[in-house]
Amino acid sequence: MSRGRDRAVYVISVAAELAGVHPQTLRIYERKGLVDPARTGGGSRRYSDEDLERLRRIQDLTAEGLNLAGVKRVLELEDEVARLRAEIDRAREEAREAVERTHRRYRRDLVPLSQAVELWGRRSAGG
Repeated sequence: MSRGRDRAVYVISVAAELAGVHPQTLRIYERKGLVDPARTGGGSRRYSDEDLERLRRIQDLTAEGLNLAGVKRVLELEDEVARLRAEIDRAREEAREAVERTHRRYRRDLVPLSQAVELWGRRSAGG
């Protein structure tokens, strides 16, 4: 049985180690709204593979010199780009399906020509 990418399974200490940061850093990221781990019934944080990817992205951006406010804005923009790309993909698929439906309807409406084609205005020889 495979674990979903969004399934929260890592406790904070394991997530921090996998992301290469201190657990306190994860708490700061959460307070700043950079990451939103799942919570158990008892309130313990649980991080998913997607959370870990996001933490690595945060590390990359801070290593490039962005402060946490800048990181938050970049992440928001990246999320918006991903949302818009998904919307465009859905619209393209809907358009493709509409074109296919239209083509099927046209093919159904076509009637084969059963009569010979006669050129108009052409007179027979000798006439």
